Amino acid sequence: MDYQITFFRKNVLKVAFAILTISGYGLADNPISNYHYLADPAATATDDMFFILTDSDDPAGDDDYTIKSLYAFGSRDMKNWTDYGIIFEAKREYDNINDIWASGIAYHNGTFYIVYPDGGGGGIGLVKSKNINGPYENPVPGNKKLIHNWNGGLADCDGIGWCFDPAIYFDDDGSGYFTFGGGSSDTRPAQENNNNIFNIYKFNSGIDGFDLNSKVELKIGGPKAMEASYIHKKGDTYYLTYSTADLRIAYGTSNNVTGPYTYQGIFMDNPNINGKNINAYNNNHHGIAEFKGKWYVVYHDRRLAQAPEHPASLGKVNPEPAFHRSVSIDEFFYEGTALKKLTYTNEGPEQIANFDPYRNYPALTSSLQRNIRSRTDWTRGEPVQHVLTPYASKESWIRVSGVDFKEGASRFLVTASSLTSGNKIEIRTGSANGTLAGTCELPQTSGWKSYEKTECNVEGLNGIVEQLFLVFKGTQDSTMGILEWEFSLAPSVPQTPYGENEIELPAKIEAEFYDYGGLHKAYYDNDSDYQGDAEFRTNEGVDLVNGGSGLAVGYTEAGEWLEYTVNVPSAGEYVISINAASGSETSGIQFLIDDEVITEEIAIPKTGEDWNVYEEIPVGKVELSAGKHVVRVAITGSYVNIDWFRFDSETVAPITLHHIEFQGEISYRVFDMNGCYLGIIRGKNYQDLEPKTSNLVSQTGVYLLKSMSGEVFKIRVKK
Repeated sequence: MDYQITFFRKNVLKVAFAILTISGYGLADNPISNYHYLADPAATATDDMFFILTDSDDPAGDDDYTIKSLYAFGSRDMKNWTDYGIIFEAKREYDNINDIWASGIAYHNGTFYIVYPDGGGGGIGLVKSKNINGPYENPVPGNKKLIHNWNGGLADCDGIGWCFDPAIYFDDDGSGYFTFGGGSSDTRPAQENNNNIFNIYKFNSGIDGFDLNSKVELKIGGPKAMEASYIHKKGDTYYLTYSTADLRIAYGTSNNVTGPYTYQGIFMDNPNINGKNINAYNNNHHGIAEFKGKWYVVYHDRRLAQAPEHPASLGKVNPEPAFHRSVSIDEFFYEGTALKKLTYTNEGPEQIANFDPYRNYPALTSSLQRNIRSRTDWTRGEPVQHVLTPYASKESWIRVSGVDFKEGASRFLVTASSLTSGNKIEIRTGSANGTLAGTCELPQTSGWKSYEKTECNVEGLNGIVEQLFLVFKGTQDSTMGILEWEFSLAPSVPQTPYGENEIELPAKIEAEFYDYGGLHKAYYDNDSDYQGDAEFRTNEGVDLVNGGSGLAVGYTEAGEWLEYTVNVPSAGEYVISINAASGSETSGIQFLIDDEVITEEIAIPKTGEDWNVYEEIPVGKVELSAGKHVVRVAITGSYVNIDWFRFDSETVAPITLHHIEFQGEISYRVFDMNGCYLGIIRGKNYQDLEPKTSNLVSQTGVYLLKSMSGEVFKIRVKK
């Protein structure tokens, strides 16, 4: 285990701290972090989150860049950002990377791809991961780079002056491309109205290499180019944006990803607000991505290093701005196919969604910070963990904006280490000295990696809270390490089986019949709002869709789960299978009993393009003891629809799902469309069941009938 934290100096130590505090309120929400010097951002987005990749100026001196690390940030609402820490670092023992400068990122088919430069021109590498916080691996055979200057790659730098600043782009048809380049050389000059310093290559279908014949020289007119080629697309128009020698961002357009590109104008002036330069008149870099129908550009500036109330960097005031950059973000707009020139702001983009406090968050999730620092802990081959380490003897806090507590929170849960007694977290609203909602005393632990989960009561947190503060207090600085936190809703009802009794195994269990008890008890859903299209249990957070044998759980995301209370009459071996659908290559589930994992993670294959094709998938065999148990179905890979699952005794023959023929009367359980169980009726057919349903219920409406063998249909009753 290494603890990878970097001092602001030339050398990188095995154990150190990246520290940068802010001493006043003079800074607005840009930049995204005021406790790091960050630079050279790139951007990408999934359906749910916007991500920023940056490198770090934390170790820089006053006479040169020292860039060793890549950080990642993510946001669901464009106001509150999660800092995932150092997700990738240049270390001699990893691919012989000496430094890692401006890199590019793209999300494609459930995978994050990063193209990075080896220092100031050693070549271009590629890594990938399913998770933004890693671990990352090199997919290129032979552990090679894509491009080399000093061997070890698939192709050389092709005469380009500066073999760096790569970017990556995936087109609508799934084809992938990467660009790189900068500087000027005799063979690849950068000149006014005649720039030839960028190359573009097309990835092969496996995204682990490329055809050398796919190379295209990205020539473009316009101002003399310097670096930072970046491609994005809106509608049918491709945009090539690049950094100019006079420190602006220019752009050209094309109807083909590989060009030729026609110069159109300047997209971004050197960063300034109201005519005042916030970039020390120095270099610029940018990244572009669309999210939720809006377009955003990330860029670096020097506003932290130039701030009147300057953040202290290990006690060093006013470092050299040229080598100490900060990363900001703003929304931008189009005028037809033209890019409207960016307006730089202190406030950053508007918040596009309320913050959901009932998710589990890495500790450094915030919209503003004061007197904090951070530490990245990592183990090779595992996702990194980023830890908040506050200056607790001073005014130390993080702020979260636009928090929707809905009907009210009852508990605050925090996972933390504490090297001394007396450390605590206050939960306040309005300001760091605002209304106190609760206090969590942290128990003393045995070391930095000895984390304990602490719960404390909170009150007065309901509806929309515009500003929520977690305030850190203690007698000593840097003696607590906050790993993650979340809130829980006020308890409504105890967890109980859906229906009258526990489900007796063997049985086929419909996914929509998860237990009563609500969020954090009977289920966990990343988005507590109901988003399904089925009119059933719509007052809860689990998203139900019409499909499969009737209804199914849909819109699932990794980390979500549902629970079902069952009764095992006799101990023995049971065979588990699940009926599911997926249009993704990365869906997966796992089963637990009484919080103990009982199966491996089961990959759900892609069953169709639109999540309407359901297949029965074998899961495995398990030994169950007699008695009452709680089954948990955990989502390990997003976007699987679950129709039902079942536990069969080994002697029970599989039940055919379709074309079931019934003899005689069949028992049906009756539910209203809120999922409330009303009783049991028996009948031979639909015409027989309709009047019996009417006799059972008290008012006009639609009711759901469910047979013991799994048949589901609706009946409309008119009273």
